Amino acid sequence: MDRTPHPRSRRIAPLVALAAASALLAAGCSSGSGGKKAEESADGAAAGKADTPGMTVALITHQGPGDTFWDIVRKGAEAAAKDNIKLVYSADPNAGSQANLVQNAIDQKVDGIAITLAKPGAMKSVVGKATSAGIPVVGLNSGVSDWKRLGLMEFFGQDETVAGEALGKRLNSEGAKKAVCVVHEQGNVGLTQRCDGMKKTFGGKTETLYVNGTDMPSVKSTITAKLKQDTAIDYVVTLGAPFALTAVQSVGDAGSKAKIATFDLNKELTGAISKGTIQFAVDQQPYLQGYLAVDSLWLYKNNGNYSGGGEQPTLTGPAFVDKNNADSVARFATKGTR
Repeated sequence: MDRTPHPRSRRIAPLVALAAASALLAAGCSSGSGGKKAEESADGAAAGKADTPGMTVALITHQGPGDTFWDIVRKGAEAAAKDNIKLVYSADPNAGSQANLVQNAIDQKVDGIAITLAKPGAMKSVVGKATSAGIPVVGLNSGVSDWKRLGLMEFFGQDETVAGEALGKRLNSEGAKKAVCVVHEQGNVGLTQRCDGMKKTFGGKTETLYVNGTDMPSVKSTITAKLKQDTAIDYVVTLGAPFALTAVQSVGDAGSKAKIATFDLNKELTGAISKGTIQFAVDQQPYLQGYLAVDSLWLYKNNGNYSGGGEQPTLTGPAFVDKNNADSVARFATKGTR
């Protein structure tokens, strides 16, 4: 198959359910079938043939139940998989279980692994096993401060501290005085870095509120109780789109005048920004993260390429989405790609 980097029109093969013989393959879906593809000239004769062998890539994230952010990451990965990459996706928010999924991928002798490092300490050993087995490993989304230390080849995502600092500055320009930063997964270093970055640049007071991100009714009631208890809070900052939409309900239930800002997008959230129920979002472009992570493994295998020279992360954010550009972003969000 011709896989030169110049043409950008790509076909996406349908997802194929894998056999339940292993925990990893039972948890994932695959895209692509491998093989050769001949190009034909205008007169129908074969103009040339590129032989690039198929490969299997495992994408393993810390996605929790109901977190639609990862649907966007996965769509990007599936788009990059094309015809001759078999993509196997699996996820677990528990760090130990996520590490087990990586071990399953190693046991299956995949050709490349893309992982998130929400809790990097739990991943260090298994990443070492993958590299010792000769399997290239890249990171995406979480782990910008840890990917090199753990021996990953490349990283695609945003610097969460920088993103938090940008949001803190934005709160200053909005005239905010007291903000609560809602953390939906304790121990996730990326989420902690967002709140810490915000505290660093925000001129007002900041509190951190921990919620159980896997239980949305609990998220709603916890935020509601906090707003009732502290009427001085004028901004609720969430760290994911579903939690921002839930916070809208909490503000109403609490009779609060607090405004809402968030990290990350989905199609419902862009509509909420257009309506003014949410003020703005920090976008890290998850579709791009999934796409680049998978594509980088193909490029490494077939051309020895490194993004960032193997030394610098490839940053996909942060960027702000607000009323000024929400409508233009929405046309992509409705397709599930932003």
